[in-house]
Amino acid sequence: MTATTAAPYEVSQRARSTRRRPVRHRAAGPLFVAPFLVLFVLLFLAPLAYAAYLSLFQHRLIGGTTFVGLDNYVTAVSDPLLIRGVLRVATFLVIQVPVMLLLALLFALALDSGLLRLARVVRLGIFVPYAVPSVVAALMWGYLYGPDYGPFAQLSKAFGLAMPRFLTDGWMLGSLANIVTWEWVGYNMIILYVALRAIPHDLYEAAAMDGAGAWRIAWSVKLPALRPALLLTMVFSVIGSFQLFNEPNLLQRIAPDVIDSAYTANLYAYSLAFTSQQVNYAAAVSFLLGIVIVIVSYALLLTANRRRSS
Repeated sequence: MTATTAAPYEVSQRARSTRRRPVRHRAAGPLFVAPFLVLFVLLFLAPLAYAAYLSLFQHRLIGGTTFVGLDNYVTAVSDPLLIRGVLRVATFLVIQVPVMLLLALLFALALDSGLLRLARVVRLGIFVPYAVPSVVAALMWGYLYGPDYGPFAQLSKAFGLAMPRFLTDGWMLGSLANIVTWEWVGYNMIILYVALRAIPHDLYEAAAMDGAGAWRIAWSVKLPALRPALLLTMVFSVIGSFQLFNEPNLLQRIAPDVIDSAYTANLYAYSLAFTSQQVNYAAAVSFLLGIVIVIVSYALLLTANRRRSS
């Protein structure tokens, strides 16, 4: 084969190979994503669709399971137990989330300042409670809160002080907030600390050249740069507050007179499904709770975006 005849042949071979490569590349993407999509459909979308299907029915003593449409949702909207649980969780959110995020922000700023000694040990010590499962944390703090055998009660007896009232009606919400704060401060601190480390040092140098001190740099440079990270932690905290379940469910064994089956909305849905066997109504309550979470999260994001644009 001569050089003149070989050249067109090589060109045609290269053209075929280039036509084959995009096809292989296009097929590789869906194949890599397929396992996640299959698990997402089986473990999330399918149960969600089944729960939506169950919420449209009702089991009756006479007639069995019948289709009732949106009756379960209408009943749930006016259910005083559900409304009380949602309002209690909203109160918990308003009190606990700002305190937790403020502590996380202070710890992150302190670590980023470089003035702390043994900063790695301090960072690890603050983050370690996040590694403790919420069930273990609730059991541990339930022991600490104990009015008879807990260390706080023992110290009060030893010094002749009044007994702590951590598990009473007036203190219970604060006791739960303390557990959740102890668990999640480290997680939010790490998010904010990473965001602080991503701020260009040129901004700090420019502010220092203008005569700004450490507090002025923190207020005028660091906090504005932390707004996206703060918004992220706030949205996560709002969602987690409405999903409050493990802590009140475990402390219910210690204080059954204070924490009832409808203390939080999640606990109420669980009690309806597994104690009262009202699966259909529990599905409707869960969907309404999800709608509330979506509305509150969207309102939070919308408010933050408007402030940013203005």
